[in-house]
Amino acid sequence: MTEKEFLKRYGRNLNDQQREAVVAVDGPLLLLAVPGSGKTTVLVTRLGYMVYVKGIHPGSILTLTYTVAAAADMKRRFAGLFGEELAEQLEFRTINGVCHRIINWYGRRIGKRPYQLSEDNPKVAAWLRSAYQKVAGGFATEADIMDVRTRISYIKNMACDSRQIEALKKECGYDIGKIYRGYCDYMKKNSLMDFDDQLVYAYRILRGDVKALQQVQQRYQYICVDEAQDTSLIQHELIAMMAKADHQDNLFMVGDEDQSIYGFRAAYPQALLAFEQVHENARVLLMETNYRSDGNIVKAAARLIKKNKLRHDKTMVASSDAVLPIRKISLVSRSAQYSYLEKVAKDAKRETAILFRDNESALPLIDRLERAGIPYRMRGSDLVFFSGKMLRDLTDIILFAKDPYDTERFMNIYYKVGSYLTKQNALAACGISQAQGIPVLDAVSGSESIPARTRENCQKLQRQLQELSRFNARDGLKFIVGIMGYGAYMDRVKMDRSKLFVLRALAAQEKSLMDFLHRLDELRTICQNQRQDRDAAVILSTIHSSKGLEYEEVYIMDVLDGVFPDQRPDNIVYSSDVQAKKELEEQRRLFYVAVTRAKKRLNIFAFDHAGSTFLTDLLGKYAVNQ
Repeated sequence: MTEKEFLKRYGRNLNDQQREAVVAVDGPLLLLAVPGSGKTTVLVTRLGYMVYVKGIHPGSILTLTYTVAAAADMKRRFAGLFGEELAEQLEFRTINGVCHRIINWYGRRIGKRPYQLSEDNPKVAAWLRSAYQKVAGGFATEADIMDVRTRISYIKNMACDSRQIEALKKECGYDIGKIYRGYCDYMKKNSLMDFDDQLVYAYRILRGDVKALQQVQQRYQYICVDEAQDTSLIQHELIAMMAKADHQDNLFMVGDEDQSIYGFRAAYPQALLAFEQVHENARVLLMETNYRSDGNIVKAAARLIKKNKLRHDKTMVASSDAVLPIRKISLVSRSAQYSYLEKVAKDAKRETAILFRDNESALPLIDRLERAGIPYRMRGSDLVFFSGKMLRDLTDIILFAKDPYDTERFMNIYYKVGSYLTKQNALAACGISQAQGIPVLDAVSGSESIPARTRENCQKLQRQLQELSRFNARDGLKFIVGIMGYGAYMDRVKMDRSKLFVLRALAAQEKSLMDFLHRLDELRTICQNQRQDRDAAVILSTIHSSKGLEYEEVYIMDVLDGVFPDQRPDNIVYSSDVQAKKELEEQRRLFYVAVTRAKKRLNIFAFDHAGSTFLTDLLGKYAVNQ
């Protein structure tokens, strides 16, 4: 088939930039595709062009996607255009899928059985929990273990050296390096590997064995990578090694550093910026036309993302007219979002997405929707919030107030609520309490070995705990944080106070602190089940979970300085902290992704007495309410 025949049949609806990307086959090529520009259509059409026009054997083409689901969807899209038979001859895989094959090939060659892949292994989870408790001290929550896993994954994907690991130790507040090294030893001793180990081992095989590398290069002579901005450093290096064979480097990467939002998972968008330095004679092509969103949304989003410095120079333009203005909805307070969105959900007649940065931001809204019986759908919910340190501490304080004999809860809270007891004295008091069957704080009061001033503090604490039952849930939380000293503890250990806002919003709906705890348990169950009412017009989703999707109408929550972004930009712009500036740019990219999910109508909340740098970046300095 000639190029002209192919394009007439399969490329009739392609614009000039898309067509140029389809026919560019040989040599290294980076295609930067703005949101809604049809990158999947181009990638799939290009695969067909490679086979039908360039005569490339389909078995020598490898297409890498970010997830197994994306690989299946890509294959389905290709089959819909070019048929199932040809689709079966092409390889659509994740990078982990390819690494799995490399490790198995190599294992057969050297006669060694690869380590077993550990998926949700309870023994591994138990080891991590024990290691965290030894290193960090105290009980390890689900949130703690998830944090450890995320940081270990980050170390492997970023190929961190000892200096970088030490920097992570300062950031997370515990010796992650010690846990990481112990974890690696444990996995080796038990002949286990995790998904990140697949990358590390495949990288070592290809780097250390020329024969293995040549085998892979001969098999995959053309490599196509989708969502390249989400690829980690070690993945980029693996892909580059596979593509750079003798006299050829047929690597095609599709991505957009403006949409890189997985830094916590070690996504490395800097590789896109360095593409031309890494790959000799590389070309960079652009796809700048957005076919998804109203012209007003596209224009504003383009203005927003230009505030970032770590990006290629490109300008998104709209194929659609500017019809509907972006609505800035001014409210008195952040809490007012929930009643406003409850009404939106009740009245919604068309597909409407409510997007938020973190799952916990939506909990007060979910609470209201459930109480009112308003249907909705959820995407990407998780349970980390419910196992966090703050919620566990508050739960222990409330339940200890109800049961003053509970020595286990007392040992978790005594140093967080101004008792001024030493650990030795606290343990001694618990022993007396259990032996004599008296409340723990009574045991403190009757102990002459404890200093008088400390006993006075504990008597004061005892009175405060007794007072808790008088308060409604909202005032009770305020009392614990402010009067009982838990807030001072939070500041001392640099705990994130933003979660308190969510808890206060939930507590405002409850009569007592015990009712509050009961409702939290109910909400945990609701989130665990991830309600999916297929007929509901309203979708609740984190921004991360909405990536790649589009909605007729979008509402974005909590866009205010100190929340989203989580640091005040004025403190960062003139700072010398390079990492803080990178994190600010990633958060701006996250907001950009949220904005570009909207097809027709975009709504963003603004709050009296709260600045929003991102909203100003989007709408301009003199934007007015719509």
